[in-house]
Amino acid sequence: MPKFKHVILLSDDIRGHYHQSLGIAEWLERLSGAHLEQIVHVPKLHGLQRFMKLKVSARKLAKGGQDYAKKWLTKFGVSADGIEKDTLFISAGSSTAPFCLALAKATGNKSAVVMTPSVLGTKPFDYAVVPEHDFHDPTALNICTTLGAPNHIYIPDLPKIANAFFTGKDFTGEKVLVILVGGSDANYKLTPEWAEDTLGPLRYVDGIKLLITSSRRTGEAVDKKLAEMFNGVPTVEYMILISQKPHYNSVTALLGKATHVLATDDSVSMVSEAVTAGFKVGLLRVPRIPHKVKEFFGYGAKRFDAMFDKMINRRLIEDLGEKPDLMRFLEPPEQKHNLDYNEAKRAAEWIISK
Repeated sequence: MPKFKHVILLSDDIRGHYHQSLGIAEWLERLSGAHLEQIVHVPKLHGLQRFMKLKVSARKLAKGGQDYAKKWLTKFGVSADGIEKDTLFISAGSSTAPFCLALAKATGNKSAVVMTPSVLGTKPFDYAVVPEHDFHDPTALNICTTLGAPNHIYIPDLPKIANAFFTGKDFTGEKVLVILVGGSDANYKLTPEWAEDTLGPLRYVDGIKLLITSSRRTGEAVDKKLAEMFNGVPTVEYMILISQKPHYNSVTALLGKATHVLATDDSVSMVSEAVTAGFKVGLLRVPRIPHKVKEFFGYGAKRFDAMFDKMINRRLIEDLGEKPDLMRFLEPPEQKHNLDYNEAKRAAEWIISK
């Protein structure tokens, strides 16, 4: 059984990626005493430079040794000096994966990748934490599959974080609805019209408090519609629009005050965070971009549906459909599942056991 004394995270400054690796690192610390030493922000590369240096040259890392890894890091101005033994490097996302692998090789340590990085794949890494809805080799001994995304949510910390964020506000005895709004990507198209039709009716519901946050993918048009709909509505206690404050993140604090949570189905990260916080999440279906070929082979939104079906069967989420009955969802005093679900903890336990 490996005994890591130190953990170093690699970050590409994408919130969802960082919180996945952070969640696993924090559970390693809780379970084994491995200390989170530092966060290394990888260089930002774009276009042809990104393709040539991160995609093409990274292929050689899988077969290269310690000297090649050191030379590869030097090209990007990244130093491996001062890294102690018994260190685990953790990364999430394709931009950070080559640096994670190179640093581990250069220092004679271990590497863990979260999600499947393009080009490199999972095979070169000592540990790979991969969502079930990703395609992977079921016989690989270095892979741990997760239902949804591992994340940094830790239930015992939620009240303290929420109370510090909402200083002087006490929602005890009230229904507090948190709305987590994702955004458009290659598979989903979130529009102002959808926001108006689906979320608009909540403006007229009495007896609740609304806490609303969008994400970096939501976009200015939908954020503008949300502002138009909810600014000045008496039941809105808090709303943050990420297109206006791109580096602001309050999801953890909002979950610490919630009794009910709604999340759009385009965001596996937001759904997973809310479920990890103990909520039976109301899943809001977002319009899809048709991809007949991708869906025929099980790619696209279809693979996320398979994940959501498992969560529905475990009663972790409730599929509210394309025309959600939000009043029915809000009827109980709260919507929580009281089940054991924490994929970051499970991934950390698996790494410790290997």
